[in-house]
Amino acid sequence: MSLTTVFKLAMLGRFKNGTIVINKTEDEMEDSNTVFPMLLRWVHFVSGVTWIGLLYYFNLVQIPFMKETDAGTKSGVVQKLLPRALFWFRWGAVVTVAAGILLMMASGIRNTSIMIGGVLGIIMFLNVWLIIWPNQKVVIRMTTEAAATKTPPPAEMAKHARRAYLASRTNFVLSFPMLFFMASSHQFPGW
Repeated sequence: MSLTTVFKLAMLGRFKNGTIVINKTEDEMEDSNTVFPMLLRWVHFVSGVTWIGLLYYFNLVQIPFMKETDAGTKSGVVQKLLPRALFWFRWGAVVTVAAGILLMMASGIRNTSIMIGGVLGIIMFLNVWLIIWPNQKVVIRMTTEAAATKTPPPAEMAKHARRAYLASRTNFVLSFPMLFFMASSHQFPGW
């Protein structure tokens, strides 16, 4: 069996009890019914790593750092780093959810585990676009305006930062069961 065949089987999830189950010929594997789901799975996986990786960065690295640093550094982080990170964060969420939904439709995956993980992922996606991003836009704008006028940011900014923080922490907590259910769908396909 060629390395290419092993890779194709691995991407299509055709492993059972640690061994490869070969129930299709290599020629049959290369049709659009198998290549498209494989590409969707890869896009879903890479964009999910980007999204959840940034979620962990925000919650485990940036938030503690911002609590310890001086006002000038905070301002620079909010004005220069945060918009870039949030760009990849929110669009990673879009691509992850879109590819996940398309993958479910293309491959016919409908088990309970995937559905629970998918619902948690959609809740997290909505938190990103409806709570985190709108509030962070306000924080970025107010920080930029304060830096330009050399005045402290308005007190109202703390309310927006807190909302974004709480939604981000919620997503951080939800990510663990979401990842568990997504991963377990391949381990326990009937569940």
